[in-house]
Amino acid sequence: MELTSSAYALDSTTIDLCLSVFPWAHFRSTKAAVKLHTLLDLRGSIPSFMHISDGKLHDVRALDMLLLEPGTIYVMDRGYVDFARLYTLHQAGAFFVTRAKSNLDAHRVYSAPVDRATGVICDQTIALDGYVTRRDYPEHLRRIRFRDAETGKRLVFLTNRTTLPALTICALYKSRWQVELFFKWIKRHLRIKRFYGTSENAVKSQIWIAVSVYVLVAIVRKRLRLEVSLYTLLQVLSVTVFEKMPLLSAFSVEAYQSDDSMDDNQLELLSF
Repeated sequence: MELTSSAYALDSTTIDLCLSVFPWAHFRSTKAAVKLHTLLDLRGSIPSFMHISDGKLHDVRALDMLLLEPGTIYVMDRGYVDFARLYTLHQAGAFFVTRAKSNLDAHRVYSAPVDRATGVICDQTIALDGYVTRRDYPEHLRRIRFRDAETGKRLVFLTNRTTLPALTICALYKSRWQVELFFKWIKRHLRIKRFYGTSENAVKSQIWIAVSVYVLVAIVRKRLRLEVSLYTLLQVLSVTVFEKMPLLSAFSVEAYQSDDSMDDNQLELLSF
């Protein structure tokens, strides 16, 4: 999938905290938490926007904080379906790809021909019928029904991008999984489940440091064109941080090989 425009995935993850230790992180009556709202650039899995809030802030409110870029595609799940906000995004000249909720009230205006062998069931232009939704989004939308061959699930996508092929829209939504992988990676490898301080500033500072480490490691890997995972690169940096050596040499083939030029006078421990 190649696009000439930028594409971002918007999502959030919840980091659970202990209510008695972090009473400022409002979430539920018996739990505390903070939310990490992230806009991930799908071209390089680099976050371009982040906001840390308490656990009670609804995901859709992150749309109000974005500096919308005309021509850009924003990929979101169903939690961000708010037609008034989506219409604001549309009026800004930006595009969105999301999933439709099961209670969507709309009627078909036009159906484009599709190849059902590709998994695309239908590609329709629709108009909203609900009184509030029709007022919030008065223009037509594009609805694509797709059957995933791997899982057998039927998915319904909504978008205001009418010129891209239906399969490209489906592939865009599938690429949203990159932001989920980003959340899993930083939670697993960058130690943001245990915090050194209990104040709001201490927690947010530790999360920002973790994200900054991720971005720096990703930039180093890209600029040096290293064929290693982010986790491997992070591990190598952690053990060589005080050594004066070119970083590329740490990933050379010789660095992973033992020295075979043993002294002939060295006795062997075991012989068979």
